[in-house]
Amino acid sequence: MQSGKGLHDSLSHSTSTAIKHPNVGGHDYSYQHYHQQFTHGDNEEDHQRKEIYTYDAPWTVQAMAWSYRLDPSSYFRMAIGSFVEEYSNCVQIIKKHNSSKSEEKDKISTLYNACQFDHPYPCTKILWSPDVSHGSRDLLATTGDYLRLWNLTDDGTGRGTMNARKEAILNNNKKSEYCAPLTSFDWNESDPTIIGTASIDTTCTIWDVATQTARTQLIAHDREVYDIAFAQGKDIFASVGGDGSMRMFDLRKLEHSTIIYESPHLSPLLRLQWNRQDPSYIATFAVDSMRTIIIDIRLPSTPVLELGGHSACVNATAWAPHSNCHICTAGEDKQALIWDLSSIHSRPIEDPILAYNAEGEINNLQWNATQPDWISISYRDKLQILRV
Repeated sequence: MQSGKGLHDSLSHSTSTAIKHPNVGGHDYSYQHYHQQFTHGDNEEDHQRKEIYTYDAPWTVQAMAWSYRLDPSSYFRMAIGSFVEEYSNCVQIIKKHNSSKSEEKDKISTLYNACQFDHPYPCTKILWSPDVSHGSRDLLATTGDYLRLWNLTDDGTGRGTMNARKEAILNNNKKSEYCAPLTSFDWNESDPTIIGTASIDTTCTIWDVATQTARTQLIAHDREVYDIAFAQGKDIFASVGGDGSMRMFDLRKLEHSTIIYESPHLSPLLRLQWNRQDPSYIATFAVDSMRTIIIDIRLPSTPVLELGGHSACVNATAWAPHSNCHICTAGEDKQALIWDLSSIHSRPIEDPILAYNAEGEINNLQWNATQPDWISISYRDKLQILRV
């Protein structure tokens, strides 16, 4: 997404007191209180205190994903995708050197490009395989015009760099020379053989990764489907779309679905994410909206909470992987906000507990599932990794 472009546009294309919050990320790190500018430090001491790493990409960063797999050659790794408004785009695998603190004089240089490969059109989403069992392949999936699977392997140089090989292109409409672009997908963590994709043609498709075939395809919405996400377990998933609805499905009985929320004026809903610790809660937001909607699926139709805090539209949300009451929201006001929802049923939640001000409009946000003290954001040509 380029500066000034909202998420909907990119989908269509395809006081000075610091507070300590030990429950976020599992570490007792100091962050400045909400309403105070989180300024960028220019010296080593500032960087060490704030634990911010920045990677400058050669293009606007759109899609990104943390790897589930621990890489012996790096502290962590991510995949990022370009947003260039033409056919030729690419994906990079970004790693952080395993250097000691005494060696980290320049934190920016500790992030490096370990692999790059071409990708047709911008990726609408990237995900690593949740299968980290011994001997399993190191797979990456991307969506754009089609669902593609990539196999990542070490290149044997000993430098931590990798090779990428295209494993498969999954297309469920081989009779037509035209394809309906895919807006998003999700990889089932309980059964890594299952991937669900969302398309502008109103459908969701459930894929079997092992056989590289479609298990089923269903008309999920009255208009474009913008996102799909699995709950805990392998059978339940939800989707949101251009008709302004959030719908829940069960793979065991796909003849029925449940509308659990419809936005005011049926404004398109762009993204959704299940709470990773409590599957009763789902977060979503509407096009051009400054608010994040929290839905309790046990009490459908009416939001249990609406989070404000942003002065421009929200572009991304991410639940904490280790906590059922923390969520991060980010948007075009250049802010990433972390909220504590533990009092959701007892008092209004008006302010976030932590805030970070970036140098540009934030178009994506991910919370590291295996190392939950790290959050990543993207803006313009920057990937930033923040310790919380």
